[in-house]
Amino acid sequence: MSPANPSGSYLRSLRPWDAALVVVGGIIGGGIFLNPGTVAQRTESGLALLLMWAAAGLLTLVGALCYAELGARRPHAGGTYVYLREAFGPLAGFLFGWTMLLVIYSGSSAAVATIFASYAAALFGLPATWALPLTVGGLVFVSGINLFGIRLGAQIQNLFALLKLLAVAVLVACGLFFAGAGHGQVLAADPARQGVGFIGAALPVLFAYSGFTYLNNLAGEVREPQRTLPRALALGMGLVIVAYVLVNVAYLAVLGHAGLAASTAPAADVMQQVAGPVGAKVIALGVAISTLGFCNITLVAGARVLQVMGEDGLFFRTVARLHPRWRTPNTALLLLSGWAIVLALSGSYGQLLDYATFGDWLACAVGVATLFWYRRRDAASPGFRVPGYPWLPSMFIAAVGAVVVATLLDNPRNAGMGLLIMAAGIPVYGIWRRLGEPRQGA
Repeated sequence: MSPANPSGSYLRSLRPWDAALVVVGGIIGGGIFLNPGTVAQRTESGLALLLMWAAAGLLTLVGALCYAELGARRPHAGGTYVYLREAFGPLAGFLFGWTMLLVIYSGSSAAVATIFASYAAALFGLPATWALPLTVGGLVFVSGINLFGIRLGAQIQNLFALLKLLAVAVLVACGLFFAGAGHGQVLAADPARQGVGFIGAALPVLFAYSGFTYLNNLAGEVREPQRTLPRALALGMGLVIVAYVLVNVAYLAVLGHAGLAASTAPAADVMQQVAGPVGAKVIALGVAISTLGFCNITLVAGARVLQVMGEDGLFFRTVARLHPRWRTPNTALLLLSGWAIVLALSGSYGQLLDYATFGDWLACAVGVATLFWYRRRDAASPGFRVPGYPWLPSMFIAAVGAVVVATLLDNPRNAGMGLLIMAAGIPVYGIWRRLGEPRQGA
């Protein structure tokens, strides 16, 4: 395939700061506010817990640097789908897009929108019956603002990302400076947690770092992508790593390792202990904003994948259309958002997401593997090259592969169902090949 942009009519409106905040918004959702207690249950001390978050962040940074080179080589819409299609053939790209549409992006949007609804209801004192309307309303809102051009959507996303970073800063400040707890317990060992498994702790941490690939889906709308993508990925990942480590330090300073392990909502517990009901309201607002921003990025990024699949003749041709004025894939966005709403209404999104969550990281590893194909095919520098090649990409693939295998062993039912969902795309791919002639080179 020619490296010419297959989606050249996108408007390159995203500036470096916009792109960096896309990275932040795609990673920080509700997880860091809700589930570090699970990691504490699987580590033996505060020191081990912090090392786990820092090490996983550095590993993810390696993956982000690999995606920076991939984005510099193919600065077009579609991201992982394009890399898999070019390196391993259209079936590989289609299976990614199929799973992305069916469960990964849509299911995660539905699940996180539900978290948004529960915190928004708590914030405004609404009854539980409001949860579903708020879930649907949140998805409709983030879809609607992106129908009128990437510039408006980026401005709203920037606001979401800055507000969630502000929520993180408030949480860290309260935990470290206003709690009145002794900081000596931050690194202390927990006798009740000796001998716990490393891989078991790595799973929820890595899942909290997923989402750094979303920016590459929007590469067709980034200004000077060969320069901007590497800088934005590095800056965005750096902000996330610092935020995650500091938030966990704050949790440990207030709750201690044992208290964190016993907590199902550590952010709320910290703020309640430090500032009472006002603190609980503040963190509820922070979580609501953070989760809504995540849904925004997920739907926008996924729509670009569907749009390119439509161009390739591997999905409905109508989803390939861009709005004549706003240059946005509105049909694809409405399709993905609509399916996320169906999952939210059905209540099945949580189970579906469990089936395919590991598939997101599996796709990341396979996406990074395409870098070896690109290097062999074209040794010329794209403007950015991953340092430490081939060792760092190989390390990333091996580490993620170990986590995927551990997931299969730890929960073979859910992981097996995830593989079945992917495999179900094979006959569907055959149908699309017969219904429409793929674009040349696809």
